[in-house]
Amino acid sequence: MELVFQALAEPTRRELLKRLREAKALTLSELAAPLAMSRQAVTKHLGVLEAAGLVEVEWRGREKLHRLNAEPLKAVDRWLAPYAAAWDRRLERLRRHLEAEDDD
Repeated sequence: MELVFQALAEPTRRELLKRLREAKALTLSELAAPLAMSRQAVTKHLGVLEAAGLVEVEWRGREKLHRLNAEPLKAVDRWLAPYAAAWDRRLERLRRHLEAEDDD
């Protein structure tokens, strides 16, 4: 899970994941086109995402397609769930407290 957090820590990599989520599969050229960086820099970012298991590669002839693999993100979500539930309970108590003050 540490590799996933390290991969997500960089804004460019989060942008690449967002684009892959929306487009399903993209080539390096398609991923690099809107970014203000070289294809080599995008390749390095994709390598980090692949090492974390967040991106899978499929070859179609000479074309290399990159796809999002959301499974590692689901594992992070399961890990964060108890913390989110605790905050939900606190916020619900605060909401009830504030509503009770409004009734006074």
